[in-house]
Amino acid sequence: MPIADVSARPAVPGDEEAIADIQLAAWRGVLGADAVAGIPRQEVLGTWAAAIQAPPSREHRVFVATDGPHVVGFAAMASAGEIVALEVAPEHRRAGHGSRLLAACVDTLRLAGGTTLRAWALEGDEAREAFLTGAGLGEGGVRRGMEGPDGELAERMFRAELGA
Repeated sequence: MPIADVSARPAVPGDEEAIADIQLAAWRGVLGADAVAGIPRQEVLGTWAAAIQAPPSREHRVFVATDGPHVVGFAAMASAGEIVALEVAPEHRRAGHGSRLLAACVDTLRLAGGTTLRAWALEGDEAREAFLTGAGLGEGGVRRGMEGPDGELAERMFRAELGA
């Protein structure tokens, strides 16, 4: 079977290995290596395996971006059009993979009849904010806190209303 040079597709069992590595690399880049050193890879791997094999609802989806046969990025979408993760391996950024993943989320949301897309960015993550605003999402006026490896982290919500 021919494999497209680059694409986005639904995640399948076995993709969790690459997803876990990409997630941990992304966290290291944003939070620092020391903050992420204590996060067990097996826990991250188990979380992604469960998300792929037994999602909590029919609305939950995991997509991967591929470059040839290699998984180079992923996105996870929860209910109500909320993107809970979207990461591309550092060495594969700025090659369109994030945009393909975002398009997969938007297409899936539209097929389900959804009209609002939401995504989150850690405060101070200028690259993420630039990606989201460049893709047409605007600040949603919502801020939330969450527990991070070294204490409280704050995220800002970005949103877009999907046209017909």
